[in-house]
Amino acid sequence: MMITNQSKYLQKLYEKDDNLWLEKTIELLKQKRFNDLDLDNLIEELESLGRRDKSAVRSLTEQIIRYLLLLQYWQQESIRNASHWRSEIVSFRSQIEADLTTNLKIFLEKKLSKIYQSALRYSQEKTNHSVDFPQNCPYSLEQVLDQNYF
Repeated sequence: MMITNQSKYLQKLYEKDDNLWLEKTIELLKQKRFNDLDLDNLIEELESLGRRDKSAVRSLTEQIIRYLLLLQYWQQESIRNASHWRSEIVSFRSQIEADLTTNLKIFLEKKLSKIYQSALRYSQEKTNHSVDFPQNCPYSLEQVLDQNYF
């Protein structure tokens, strides 16, 4: 693919005003002017977007699991904190639900065990290692995402 004056312009624009670069890029895509695109920066932005989305759903899923573990296993603090923990779970689930795509759900399925291990380490520290949590995730992804599951 040849580099056009428009794509050179976009490359320079990207360094100065990435928001304007994005608007111009979208305009070119809509017009199907693919030869005029700044492909290097477009690819970089798309890769970054994918990483950001995965990071967001991974983080929210970990938060949900943390609170599910605390609710289910930390009896000593459950009476005082259960309402707060449940409201946090509802909030995190709503945030995931708003943006969860099929691909992101597949990503979470593949990473659930690793996400659980991070949540487990947090929960162990939070409870000062005084609670016997399961070493493997006791929840399916469906349970983690289900607004009615506590």
